Amino acid sequence: MLDGPLCPEDQDQIVKELLHLVRTLDVHGLMLQPTSNVVLQVFRALFVAGLAFLADYLVLGLLAWAGVHYLLAATFGFIVGVIVNFLLSIKFVFKEKAPVGRVAEFVVYVLVGIVGLGITLGLMWFFTEKVGFHFMISKLITVVVTFVWNFTARKVTLYRKDSST
Repeated sequence: MLDGPLCPEDQDQIVKELLHLVRTLDVHGLMLQPTSNVVLQVFRALFVAGLAFLADYLVLGLLAWAGVHYLLAATFGFIVGVIVNFLLSIKFVFKEKAPVGRVAEFVVYVLVGIVGLGITLGLMWFFTEKVGFHFMISKLITVVVTFVWNFTARKVTLYRKDSST
């Protein structure tokens, strides 16, 4: 689906497929059935990212509450979040196999995530230290940018083609 521009009819069909699955509450089609529909993959990625974010945010909050500096706590939260995200993504989002083994796939997944961590820490520092937001609010702001980076980079580097229909 990312191989070239889509005509309006294809775009309509992709969105219609997602809306049909949501309307009929087809959980199997929505979350488990392999698909090359990038809109459905983004929907699944948002779901997975939400769960990974909850794990990340919980670790950040707990460690900060325990007295750990917020940027170090954010790093530990990231580590937990990326592991949760990887495990859930291979189950729900990217059904196609990466063109490398599972260990190499995880390494590339983490490398993409490390760039995302850099984005997160840089933006958290900026919004906390320069703008004056509470660090937990800064974390919420960074989530959108980091999600877009992570999904796009992983889709392009690891999961370019979906072998299923």
